[in-house]
Parts: sequence; C-alpha cells; structure tokens
Amino acid sequence: MRELSETAVLARLQTKWVGQFCRYEPVVGSTNALLKRAVVNETAVALPAGTLYLTDYQTEGRGRLQRKWEAPPGTSLLFSLLFRPDWPAAQANWLTMMAGLAAVEAVEAAATVKAGLKWPNDLILCHNGQWRKLGGILLEGDVDGTDGRLRSVVVGMGLNVNIPPDQLPAAAAPPTGLLAATSLLAATGQTTNRLRLLVDLLQRLERYYEAAAAGHSPQPAWNERLLTLGQPVRVSQPASAGAAPLDGTAESTDEWGALLVRDGSGQLHTVNAGDVTLRP
Repeated sequence: MRELSETAVLARLQTKWVGQFCRYEPVVGSTNALLKRAVVNETAVALPAGTLYLTDYQTEGRGRLQRKWEAPPGTSLLFSLLFRPDWPAAQANWLTMMAGLAAVEAVEAAATVKAGLKWPNDLILCHNGQWRKLGGILLEGDVDGTDGRLRSVVVGMGLNVNIPPDQLPAAAAPPTGLLAATSLLAATGQTTNRLRLLVDLLQRLERYYEAAAAGHSPQPAWNERLLTLGQPVRVSQPASAGAAPLDGTAESTDEWGALLVRDGSGQLHTVNAGDVTLRP
C-alpha cells in the first residue's frame, strides 16, 4: 500500500473540512494546474473548500516567477488546496502566511530541527548552521472582476522530506537570491513519515484559517517566523519591471504581508513582490 493515498489520508485526518475531499494521483504535471483546471470545469457541483490534490511526483512543478520545482518521486509532500474565502484581493497573502506557519510548526513537531520563513513564500531550515530552503508555497487566486473579491484560491506547497542529500537540486548562484536546498532527511539523517507530517500540517492550517475567518490576523505570528526581518537585504524586481535593486533593512511587514524596507536615506519602501537576498 502506498504511503500516500486518498484512503490513507482520510483515515488519519481529523479536520472538519480541509483535505476531507481528497484526490491522489501518483504522477501529475502540476497539482496547482490540475486543481485550477478542475475549478474552471466545475458544472453542477462545485468542489468544496478544502479540496486537496496530492501527488508523489510532478513533471511540471512550479514555484514563484515560473521557476521549476523538482523533487524525486516518492520523496516529498507535493499538494494543492482549494479555498473559497470571499475576501478582498489584498488579503490573499494571509493564505500564504497561514500555510507557511502550519508547515514550519508541523516540521518542527516531526523532527528536531529549527524551521522558519523567508519572505515572501520560502520555507527554510537551519542545517549545519546555515539557513537552507526546505520548501515553497505558490498561491494562485481568482478575483471577481465586479467587486475585487477572492472567489477561489489555490495554494500549492512543495516540501522536501525524504530527498537524499545527493539528489537535492544544485545550489543556485548567489546573485539570484535563492537559498541552497535541503530536506528533512539531509538535515536529520532520518526518514520522516510523510503521511503523518501532511495530516498534522492540514490540521494546523485549518485552525489558522478558522481563526482568520473570525478576524484574527496571522500576520503577527508570521512576522515572528520571518528570518528576513531586521536583516540588511537587497530587493530585486523582475527584469520586466525595469526597476533598480533596492538595498536597505527589512523592518517589518504590513497587515497584508508586503515587506517594509528602509533604505540608506531613511525612506521606507513597501515591497509587494520581488526576490529578497540577505546581504552580508
């Protein structure tokens, strides 16, 4: 029997709605793309909020800015969740915050490691005294053109669990701002039960979501987990934006998750998107 399957997830899951409608495929192109397509093709019966699409291998996994996400088959957690928040579009980043918080808490509960977050969507792990990338979150939403509210949001996550050290992606060149990759296996020398980790993560995420729906922002807790804050940083915008890199100190984030960076002249900048590199 596979470690991950619809039957296995539903037998262990104790959530009220997150993950209770589950679809598992051994191999897909991208769980985000598959779930987004399913939402577009809804007919008489809509997919419920909390729908989970799960796989053991993605042939076209993606991260932010169309970067590839690669993981050997059967080694990682690769999944997407559907939310229907009916929130203002600016509030979409709350889902990234909640997913990140649920992930780092579940990782620390599963292994003796210190986990954290790198703005805006990286899951990081302290490995041999250095912060390395353990996973990432990709959020893709559908905003209603009439009132600017979020009708559906797909939150995808890739988490490196049992990838052997020699199969981790090669480290990126420093100018890109990307951290070297790690996995729980590489950091601890022990395999982690992926099903147990997934179930714990989903249960934590449901609690965060329901707290947010009751008006409790995840932003203060997210701030506490952000390695980026208080650090000298360089913010690089996409090449298409044509903006020069911004050097300064990452002071905080605003209520919606934008990064607040103060430059050398004392001016405070609000950064909504871009690559953030920690400077020496």
